[in-house]
Amino acid sequence: MPVTVCRKEHFNAAHRLHNPAWSDEQNQRVFGKCNNPHYHGHNYELIVRLTGETNPETGYVYDMKRLSDLIKREILDTFDHRNLNLDTEEFRQLNPTAENIAVVIWNRLREHLDPQLSLSVTLYETERNFVEYHG
Repeated sequence: MPVTVCRKEHFNAAHRLHNPAWSDEQNQRVFGKCNNPHYHGHNYELIVRLTGETNPETGYVYDMKRLSDLIKREILDTFDHRNLNLDTEEFRQLNPTAENIAVVIWNRLREHLDPQLSLSVTLYETERNFVEYHG
């Protein structure tokens, strides 16, 4: 019977939503305050969910310490206290919307996990705005 384990983390990052193919007016119309040329920041909340079978020897779906270490190495060390547009390779050409950030996080974690585990990422950009990605 599948069980889901979850790990919640937090990171702070700045970004600017901007499409370089558009005029300044169109960017302002579509992205509003999020298009500020001097960037703006968020206190992101991240929830990573792994679903799989419980190992009968350990009682774990996945060792939570290993999951914590993986998230720290692949996500927090890369994105925390960074300007996503300027300081990260992933968002040099990709607009750092919450949707795109969630997909990037999912991809960075997926490659380090057993393919039999189902992975889901929930990213809160604000207390009331969040996205989920299941791959």
